Amino acid sequence: MAEHDDIKRQRLIIFQQNGSGKLKIEGLKKYGAQYFDLTIINIDEILPPVLDDTSGILPKDLDCDLVLDFLKHNDLSTDLASLCKKKGIPVIGSGKKLPGKGAITPPTCCGLPRLEGLGHYGTYFGAPEFKVEVEDGLVKHVKVVRGAPCGATWEVAKRLIGHPVEDAARKIGLETQFYCCADPSGWDPMYGKSPVHFAGKIHDKQLQKALKIIEAVVED
Repeated sequence: MAEHDDIKRQRLIIFQQNGSGKLKIEGLKKYGAQYFDLTIINIDEILPPVLDDTSGILPKDLDCDLVLDFLKHNDLSTDLASLCKKKGIPVIGSGKKLPGKGAITPPTCCGLPRLEGLGHYGTYFGAPEFKVEVEDGLVKHVKVVRGAPCGATWEVAKRLIGHPVEDAARKIGLETQFYCCADPSGWDPMYGKSPVHFAGKIHDKQLQKALKIIEAVVED
């Protein structure tokens, strides 16, 4: 039996507009293909700023384990969240403001904490988690346990190899901002950061946590 053949795949439906989820879809395929059956729904037509009726655009029904919302139009996201709530399907809409709709809305895709009921996606994608090996004060190896669906976490982890440990957290935070595909012009007043800066900060913080685990083991 080939590796991962016994894994029950999670059924994901991903909504995007004009390729808005392209990099994240590619990341899911590259770093989690064995865990998912992906259905991509593309909405590419030009839409008015306000949509009073989305019934001709969104599907009338959904059958899946999880929905990822990369839509740009807030009216579409609002009605999609309502449909998911009605069907009892969790929906993740990173960076969105959808009060009362039941959607999970972390500030960025890499800001998603570990939550119950999100299956393989919640296990392997979201706020980054690392296991780090250090030798002679340098980063020897970094295993990404959990990372951003856009793939930035895996890309920046590669760039840490051979880098001084004391500067590794700063470096990963900076590198993440170059790889992050979030809109840098956005600004979240709650966090006081743009999504790109938030992504850099959370990678910095999570790597520091992994390095502290190593320090604790060495001290013991």
